[in-house]
Amino acid sequence: MSHSVPDLDAIGIKAEPDLADSFRREVANLLGRNNLNFPGAQPVSFSAKHLTELQKEDYFVCEKTDGIRCLMYFARGDPDSESPEIHYLIDRKNDYRFVPGLHFPLPDDETFQSYHVDTLVDGELVNDTYEDGTQQLKYLVFDCLVLDGQSLMHRTLDKRLAYFKEKVLRPYNAMYRKFPEEKQHRAFAVEDKSTQFSYGIEMMFRDIIPKVKRIHGNDGLIFTCRSTPYRIGTDEHILKWKPPAENTIDFRMRLEFPVLEPDSDDEADGVTEPFTDYDAIPICHLFTMLNNNEYRHFGEMYVTPTEWEDMKALRVPLDDSIVECYKDTQHRWRFYRLRDDKADANHVSTVEKVLESIDDGVTEEDLIRLAPAIKAAWKKRQAGGPGGQPRGAPPSANGNGVKRKFEE
Repeated sequence: MSHSVPDLDAIGIKAEPDLADSFRREVANLLGRNNLNFPGAQPVSFSAKHLTELQKEDYFVCEKTDGIRCLMYFARGDPDSESPEIHYLIDRKNDYRFVPGLHFPLPDDETFQSYHVDTLVDGELVNDTYEDGTQQLKYLVFDCLVLDGQSLMHRTLDKRLAYFKEKVLRPYNAMYRKFPEEKQHRAFAVEDKSTQFSYGIEMMFRDIIPKVKRIHGNDGLIFTCRSTPYRIGTDEHILKWKPPAENTIDFRMRLEFPVLEPDSDDEADGVTEPFTDYDAIPICHLFTMLNNNEYRHFGEMYVTPTEWEDMKALRVPLDDSIVECYKDTQHRWRFYRLRDDKADANHVSTVEKVLESIDDGVTEEDLIRLAPAIKAAWKKRQAGGPGGQPRGAPPSANGNGVKRKFEE
């Protein structure tokens, strides 16, 4: 079953530059920072050394969804208008898109008229496709940075998500249980992402990944450290694992078409100067990022005639585009997909880490084999806590477990 990636422009209205800049400043202020760049955390690629890391620290694991990463900002609208609460998706290009039709009531409000503002959550937009062919757009939340103006970034992951579930998701779900007819008016459904203890790896591969692959696609696992704060930018404690054959790099691609000397037929048509042959397959040069607008040549992408025709059929500019590439069995870089959701290529430091992951080749079997050791180490740390009580519950646990964590 093929899975379509959500189209952000079909979901929200892109903010004009001045308005977007104003929102960037609001979000930066909310986070207590001066930098106006994309305020999300970025994972590092999983390599062999992280097998030890999973035994040293408490990690949670969730499936890596094949969707579009976005933060969602619950902003203040005009209190005297019909939109006192407004919601914006923030993509990795740091563009802001207004999404109509969203409402998140406060807890214990039986009228459901109240709403959250000054709130920032992290998640991913996916298109769930079911067996009958129907689709549902969902926003899967996997972290909460700020809630009603209160920063949660220093809290542990399980507590950050417990706050989100208790304060945002529970009243949201209660509202739609009471008014199910309102579901048709929302731009997308909001859910939390299913998360497990890091040693539940076998269950992830056996039960969860096969299910989500059918519904919205999957391209690996994400391990997130329980105890470390939310970190904007590259976070060494968020680990992105992909099957070795599926590790990819985002490059900036620049095309070089051959220049031909005119032959006798060309000269008969009046062509006397060398000309660019745009009908040929170009050399696809791949570049990694060193600094802003500064790139290093990395290599070339191997393209078959069929692949080149498929790329042209996308009917988008290919020169100077961002392309996601994988390494084939002959160690050639091959086209996987265009990344029009990204403004830039991977930084050279990221490329080095992905290459390390490819060389290390940590497999599904390696992770499953290590699960008992991860569990034993986790339980040993747990026993060392006060009274031997668990130091953390899986963020997706429900019922009293989450409520207890929330009230601590």
